[in-house]
Amino acid sequence: MTDESSELIGVILAAGRGSRMMNLPTRLPKPALPILDKPILYYQLEAMASVGISKAIVVVGYRSFEIVRLIERLPDMGIEIEYVHQQESLGIAHCVGQLESLVRGPFVLFLGDIYFQDLDLAAMLAEFGAPGVDAIIGAIEEEDTAAITRNFCIVTDADGRAAAAIEKPRYPQSRLKGVGIYIFESAVFDAIRRTPRTALRDEYELTDSIQILITDGYNVRPSNHLSDDINITYPADLCEVNLAALRHESLDYYLADSAVVSPSARVLHSVVGSGAAIADGAHLRNTVVFAGGVVPPGADLDGVIVTESEIFKL
Repeated sequence: MTDESSELIGVILAAGRGSRMMNLPTRLPKPALPILDKPILYYQLEAMASVGISKAIVVVGYRSFEIVRLIERLPDMGIEIEYVHQQESLGIAHCVGQLESLVRGPFVLFLGDIYFQDLDLAAMLAEFGAPGVDAIIGAIEEEDTAAITRNFCIVTDADGRAAAAIEKPRYPQSRLKGVGIYIFESAVFDAIRRTPRTALRDEYELTDSIQILITDGYNVRPSNHLSDDINITYPADLCEVNLAALRHESLDYYLADSAVVSPSARVLHSVVGSGAAIADGAHLRNTVVFAGGVVPPGADLDGVIVTESEIFKL
């Protein structure tokens, strides 16, 4: 880590449209979708606050007003938030590159549609602070080859440095999967400026920028300080992550304080958000009810998402 004078800041990329979630009947963009009644990006802001980050940039785009509205309603975590509106959607590297004039020193970067379980950001920052370390890539040992092929693979050398970062590899060369959290110095902007547009997706991939850092001789190191990462890509992922969060918290169900649940209703392995209403005789299993969602009398729901507007069967 270099001794730049600027304080560490946080960055959350929350501009994505989430095209594969578009059939979910909700006004909320992906980073605002609820996990145990809190938006995904709440957990990322919470992680930043836990290590003393006092300023964050949130990049917004699709339905940006919903992101801002939700953040402003969250408990004050002592983080000053600046919103930047993404003008074009040309890939993660392009999006980060637009922040160069706003970011003068080291920064923590989160992809806003990923839920990180048991994330120890303090441990990652400690590794970043070790002599000679220039960048950290969040990583996890992944046994599911298909999961690696959907993300990116990190190949390390004998000293544990990243030797290669390979986006969506058909044949992964290691079991070390990159996840959507990074710690960079401002040198990453030089790499981003030299990042070519990909032929496959016609975008500027952050993985390619990381590979340029590696090729230039920077000490880029993977850091495994989380137990799981779940990318919220499809509606079923949102249900999965909520149920995983219940198991992680050793809860059979979660009811927000302001939820109204009829005494004759049954709620098992389910999450019920703020202001939701569960009517007489309803039976919920493995179900997520958004804030303001309504479950009618006698409904029998299993593996369902109830948004603020309607019941959606997976």
